[in-house]
Amino acid sequence: MNMTASWDLVADIGGTNARFGVIHGEEHKIIKEFYHSVREYPNFSEVISLLLAEIRSSLGFQHSPKRVCFAVACPTDSEHICFTNSHWEFSKTELLCGLGCQSLAIINDFEAIAHGISDLMLSDHVKIGGGSHIANSPMAILGPGTGLGVSAIVPVKNGYHVIDSEGGHADFAPVGDVQTLVLSYLSKKYERVSLERLLSGDGMMNIYSALCDSCNENPRFTSSAEVVQAGNEEICPISKHTLSLFCEILGSTAGNLALTYGARGGVYIAGGIVPRFKKFFVGSGFRGAFENKGRFARYLAPIPVYLITRPNVGLVGAAKKLKGD
Repeated sequence: MNMTASWDLVADIGGTNARFGVIHGEEHKIIKEFYHSVREYPNFSEVISLLLAEIRSSLGFQHSPKRVCFAVACPTDSEHICFTNSHWEFSKTELLCGLGCQSLAIINDFEAIAHGISDLMLSDHVKIGGGSHIANSPMAILGPGTGLGVSAIVPVKNGYHVIDSEGGHADFAPVGDVQTLVLSYLSKKYERVSLERLLSGDGMMNIYSALCDSCNENPRFTSSAEVVQAGNEEICPISKHTLSLFCEILGSTAGNLALTYGARGGVYIAGGIVPRFKKFFVGSGFRGAFENKGRFARYLAPIPVYLITRPNVGLVGAAKKLKGD
């Protein structure tokens, strides 16, 4: 490997985990990935300094990256970047200077995932119902993680256009008595109840707490990981009900996006939460809630939904964005 040749840096940074990838060579492929926990670093600049030291040590690059593309879990249209669900923040100008790179692109994390969709192999996702996707049709992407990300892909002449959005902060619209009960509980806790208040790690705990309250039981668990484990192992009826309701709300939301975008090209479920209970999800009421749209159930029935299981699709998408630029 030529250590004097130029190299590029990409990242996929959420509210919990930060993933970085080094690109080197004519094939424009990620040659090494680095992972860090957001909570371990009070300041964003700290992890950047450590990352550059790791790259120098493990790969031998002593010079700065040429081009950088960071995908971040927050709006990106201002000079100052503040993460929605973490304490990290940075200035684009200061980051450009700190990295010493020639160009810096900051994009939304779900824009990056949208760019990475085309690189998915059959082993990188699980199909949840529907028929075959229709080529050259819009696709919708959503995913619960620390927050709830939403984006879409719209075909254009000789390619596609990514619509990045903050759709995860749209209002939660309950379906049925139980979801209405959950909304009533959360309305006492929050000034406004968005989809992210339910479809995220903290959102799962919100559902769990609401169901415990409705049963007059004290919560046994304090994290979504514990609820997922208890629900998967069927050792706690409320945890199992929480997972079921989570899947149904996600299905209803995915169906809404499919209707909104006309997503006959398919709907993709991303994020770090759902793959943790993949088998439960496949057998849940997700698909039924997805299609439960009254007169438009027939419209949604043929639309395939795919659960993305590849963990670095955001990094791949950031690399594609960089290559396209």
